[in-house]
Amino acid sequence: MRVGIVSDTHDRLEAIELAVARFNDIGVKHVFHAGDLISPFTASVFKSLKAELHIVWGNNDGDKPLLTEKFRGIAKIYGNFMDIELNGRRIAMLHGVNEGIVKALAKCGEYSLIIRGHTHKPEIRRESKTLIVNPGAASGYLTEKKTIAIVNLETMEAELLTLE
Repeated sequence: MRVGIVSDTHDRLEAIELAVARFNDIGVKHVFHAGDLISPFTASVFKSLKAELHIVWGNNDGDKPLLTEKFRGIAKIYGNFMDIELNGRRIAMLHGVNEGIVKALAKCGEYSLIIRGHTHKPEIRRESKTLIVNPGAASGYLTEKKTIAIVNLETMEAELLTLE
């Protein structure tokens, strides 16, 4: 099973449209958003996603009650941290402001996959038996590259994709 990972969309509607279209074309069943949606109006663009959407808050997410209301029926919002099991894999997701927390989660050995955002720098790495994926920023802010990631939960292989 392949899943999509996106983060730091920062209100860039055209980037969200590109990401949603790419995830729909690939046929992922789940998409994980690692924070910094920013505004409630972004929910309208995610409505066309054909996968289950999972969201954690980022440090720039503003009106969380209104975001929650607008994403009702579109996504499951976990707050600041997500811990789920999917396809036999335990997955953690956080925005990842603190790299020490990410490393501690990897070191504990409980998670097959840790999803994080915040840095806007795409990264795929392994620590012990844990795959850590930061898809970068779908918005393209700071790096000028709009990126997302795909993870195969069976093989635990990940790839970064550039949105154009």
